[in-house]
Amino acid sequence: MVPLVAVVSGPRAQLFACLLRLGTQQAGLLQLHTGASHAARNHYEVLVLGGGSGGITMAARMKRKVGAENVAIVEPSERHFYQPIWTLVGAGAKQLSSSGRPMASVIPSGVEWIKARVTELNPDKNCIHTDNDEQISYRYLIIALGIQLNYEKIKGLPEGFAHPKIGSNYSVKTVEKTWKALQDFKEGNAVFTFPNTPVKCAGAPQKIMYLSEAYFRKTGKRSKANIIFNTSLGAIFGVKKYADALQEIIRERNLTVNYKQNLIEVRADKQEAVFENLDKPGETQVISYEMLHVTPPMGPPDVLKTSPVADAAGWVDVDKETLQHKRYPNVFGIGDCTNLPTSKTAAAIAAQSGILDRTISLIMKNQTPTKKYDGYTSCPLVTGYNRVILAEFDYKAEPLETFPFDQSKERLSMYVMKADLMPFLYWNMMLRGYWGGPAILRKLFHLGMS
Repeated sequence: MVPLVAVVSGPRAQLFACLLRLGTQQAGLLQLHTGASHAARNHYEVLVLGGGSGGITMAARMKRKVGAENVAIVEPSERHFYQPIWTLVGAGAKQLSSSGRPMASVIPSGVEWIKARVTELNPDKNCIHTDNDEQISYRYLIIALGIQLNYEKIKGLPEGFAHPKIGSNYSVKTVEKTWKALQDFKEGNAVFTFPNTPVKCAGAPQKIMYLSEAYFRKTGKRSKANIIFNTSLGAIFGVKKYADALQEIIRERNLTVNYKQNLIEVRADKQEAVFENLDKPGETQVISYEMLHVTPPMGPPDVLKTSPVADAAGWVDVDKETLQHKRYPNVFGIGDCTNLPTSKTAAAIAAQSGILDRTISLIMKNQTPTKKYDGYTSCPLVTGYNRVILAEFDYKAEPLETFPFDQSKERLSMYVMKADLMPFLYWNMMLRGYWGGPAILRKLFHLGMS
């Protein structure tokens, strides 16, 4: 299928394009090599669990600290995906192929890739076990196992994805089904959901709604589409400044938002979705759909739920300022698998990586960590094929913006950043351990304005 590509122009877009061209010319100097091919040992100075954003980023940073031969990553997957771009894949603005690369190409050269799944953590003995019956010990452990998608907690899924008219931007297996459902839409309800659990990229469930509405307008189908966002939450967004801006868009575009509505069943053969009213447990409503986008319930990976490193809810129990484990001083966590009280995004992981790098450096020297993570996270709220509201905020849900303009306004420049600049930064800077978030840019901009 040919993607629907936004037309971007203007001075800001040209500036971003220029930066991308300059970066691409230099990218060859930064290319990563494949992982080491020598046999895995049973002990490492630093052991990283997970080959996602946090795991690869921290492996790159630890390689520079203790040497590649003293670092290993445990990860079973053959491919690594830049998942934030799947919002645009589901809307036909990017190809799925652009989001993935071989895992071997992103693991830092010389770092050992243990191609296995973690089955048990034993922090009291400083070791872990894998599904190929190996025991691996460590001096320092970094847990970056991500978040688990639980489609099966919705009755009728995941088998319902075999039917048409239904998709989900949260899985490589179902994101293209969203684009197919969008293209095949004729007339009726277009329904978008948000589950009653923590999720990664909490803005994504509504981003695809705005993109779908824009697509319907572009293709002359808007008058035939009743667009419904059923969310288990009680507000459209957790930060008032951006919530106010989104509410205005919702009003202007005639979108229906129903709060405290949780998807509990999909009857894909009948094109019906069943929602429970969280304010009145047991009360349900059946909505027929012409298109359904499902955001699945999510939770900590199974291996963590009963692990000694987990809190009562199953998340890695870390100090929210240093990312050091609360009970095991040589264990650290980063990203979606932790109980850090901030939105689970790639931008948050970038900011966390710089803090964790400094924390581990000091711990290795028997010093007390001093650098503190403020909860920085970012959500580029895509509101159309060429517009983004760039939400940035901290633990207190207060805006923590990078640029010297009002980021609650829809902007073309922020769309270009989301669609083109951020993927480049991710592959060529963050995964190599050179991007710790925009804090330094924020300081430079605000110094320039003072």
